[in-house]
Amino acid sequence: MKVHIFCVGGTIDKIYFDAKSKYEVGSPAIAKMLAQLDVKMDIKITSLMAKDSLEMTDDDRAVIAEAVVNCPEEKIIITHGTDTMPETARAIVNHEDKGRKGKTVVLTGALAPAIFKDSDAMFNVGGALAAVQAKDDGVYIVMNGEVFDAINVRKDVENNCFVRLN
Repeated sequence: MKVHIFCVGGTIDKIYFDAKSKYEVGSPAIAKMLAQLDVKMDIKITSLMAKDSLEMTDDDRAVIAEAVVNCPEEKIIITHGTDTMPETARAIVNHEDKGRKGKTVVLTGALAPAIFKDSDAMFNVGGALAAVQAKDDGVYIVMNGEVFDAINVRKDVENNCFVRLN
C-alpha cells in the first residue's frame, strides 16, 4: 500500500526563531517523524504550502482539494493546522470534482509543534497512518486519539480538542 502525505503547514511544522521571538511555520516535520517512528510503509511526501491554518483561504483549500483529486494514490494524509482543519476537510468533501471517490483522506496535525518533546504530533501522525489503512473511502480527521468524520467535527478552542458536532 502506498500512502501520499501532503503537508500544508500549521503548528505541527512550527519552529522557533530566537531572533524574532516567535514561532513560524517551517519546513515539513513529517519525514523526521516517520523516520523516528521507523515506518516501513511506502510513503510519498509533497509539500503544498507552509501556512498557519488561520491564514488559509478558499483558494488554498481548492489547491488542497485538487491535489487530492489528482493524486494517483488512494490513501492520503494531510498535515494541517488545527484551527481550520475542519473547514479544509469539508472543502475536500464538497469539491466539485468527485475524483476523490475511492480515496481515503485523513487530515491530522498537532496542538504543539512537533519539535516539542511533549507534542501530540507523533501520536496524531501514528493515528492517521492507522486510520488511512483501516477506514473506508471518505474524508476524516484524526486528533486526540479519535477518528472524526469530516462533516461532523469542530475544534473546541476553549478545551483545545476536537469534538463531534452531534
